[in-house]
Amino acid sequence: MYKQHRLLIANRGEIAVRVIQACKDLGIHTVAIYADDDMESLYVTLADEAWALSGQTAKESYLDIDKVLNIAKQSQATMIHPGYGFLSERADFAQAVIDAGLIWIGPTPQSMIRLGDKIEARKLAQAVGAPLVHGTEQPLRSANEAVTFAQTYGLPIAIKAAYGGGGRGLKVVRQLDEVADSYSSAVREAQAAFGRGECFVEQYLDKPRHLEAQVIADQHGNIVVVGTRDCSLQRRNQKLVEEAPAPFIDDDIYQQLIQSTLDLCRAAKYVGAGTVEYLLSQDGKLSFLEVNTRLQVEHPVTEQTTGIDLVVEQIRIALGQPLSIQETPKPQGHAIEFRINAEDPARGFIPAFGHISRFNPPSGIGIRLDTGVIQGSLVSSHFDSLMAKLIVTGPTREIVIQRAKRAFAHFELEGVASVLAFHRAILSEADFIDAFKVHTRWIEQEFQHNFAMHPRSKKPEASGLQRYMIEIDGKLHQVGLPVGLLKMASVTENHLSDEASSSLHNENAVIAPINGILSSWTVQENAQVELGDVIATMEAMKMEVPVIAHRTGKIKNLVALNQMLDADMQIAEII
Repeated sequence: MYKQHRLLIANRGEIAVRVIQACKDLGIHTVAIYADDDMESLYVTLADEAWALSGQTAKESYLDIDKVLNIAKQSQATMIHPGYGFLSERADFAQAVIDAGLIWIGPTPQSMIRLGDKIEARKLAQAVGAPLVHGTEQPLRSANEAVTFAQTYGLPIAIKAAYGGGGRGLKVVRQLDEVADSYSSAVREAQAAFGRGECFVEQYLDKPRHLEAQVIADQHGNIVVVGTRDCSLQRRNQKLVEEAPAPFIDDDIYQQLIQSTLDLCRAAKYVGAGTVEYLLSQDGKLSFLEVNTRLQVEHPVTEQTTGIDLVVEQIRIALGQPLSIQETPKPQGHAIEFRINAEDPARGFIPAFGHISRFNPPSGIGIRLDTGVIQGSLVSSHFDSLMAKLIVTGPTREIVIQRAKRAFAHFELEGVASVLAFHRAILSEADFIDAFKVHTRWIEQEFQHNFAMHPRSKKPEASGLQRYMIEIDGKLHQVGLPVGLLKMASVTENHLSDEASSSLHNENAVIAPINGILSSWTVQENAQVELGDVIATMEAMKMEVPVIAHRTGKIKNLVALNQMLDADMQIAEII
């Protein structure tokens, strides 16, 4: 049944590796697709075949539906797995896959529209009696509508991308005079990450826990909540640590999670794997957050505590087979996932990129590593910062924490900044270990730790592909070769790195907080700025990072917009 199929993975990195592994277990032929920077990635080498998307950015590659479907046709794929992110929650992509005569590994486009659209999902949640906070019924038409909502229901509020996820296009606003700018920023982020900028607004529960329920449903009407998870440890509204089952919740909250998830997914006639997310306030109030109509990054902790391969289950469901289980399984032990991101905790978890010069992960009992990188891999500035995931399992949460300490003591990763130091630190925090006082804003508001700043890594030599036309047997072909192969690295880039070094010794210098693109200035040349003012915006890995004035004075020598800059490079002076 399986061996007749050819599965195209419309994604990259560690999730592409994860899907390839499941396919190998089933004997399914795999087809990888890759952007220029991903030509030598681990998943490309592991797939049975790989096809070029001929683009650098997400928009030019993994978000280009026509390119993906054209490769599916050329490679004679019969199925498409979207992974998470990119096109995974785009109903138009799912429909295009189905219209092309291919098997879509995911929910129906109709249920994706109803649940993937956060506004429609709120309406459905309200109809089935799921717990909810106040929110707008329709996408906002302007920043003024967000201001009006804040004045009506109070602060803080959350402005969210209607078609987004993973923290992108999400802005938490606590001051009324920041609402308009936050709305504009959320729209820009949503447009860049998901291709659609519609946003809505709802009340924001202060210091909540983030809980979720994993669901699977087949084409025969069977639906099962596989288990619960806690994903409260976040920065910039993106998860860093997740665990299953959700610890320290009473039976009443557990039953609410299970029942409202079943009611919601039954009402939506849901098919496939999905996750219903909730917030739990400090006073024990549960509130529906959203539905992710796809596989979650944190799915391994559920797999480890239930014995269910969720990717295999997705494939089985897509092929019309019944669920392998009929009721919520009793959790077997405990599991915690630690995301290994290319980010510098000492600089506020700003993204990093470059080549990994050393990658020596831990092993042993209770250790699982889902990775998209190996030693020598390139962490591209064009995509998400997630490199790998360390999943630690044990009979109890206490044993899992001890095993995690052992694992991180032996984890070696060099060449790019990473969150390893953060994970080592969190494993000694009483709020996390004992009382579990962590919440979604705990890292920004309560966690105090002095991390060593990662040495500023030079921008890697020019990467990607150089394309040439060659003739083979009288027929013209296009060939893409890694730029470095022909020793064509740009001298200009080395100059930028040298310039960045000198800027650190200039007390007037405004320095770039991240490796990324300078997308906008909010001030003009020679303007007077105050200490703490937001004076510019930079972008990296689809996230916006503000540039803050480090002193009061007159700003001069603003560098040009839309160029790639090194972290610590001087971009202006305040005199």
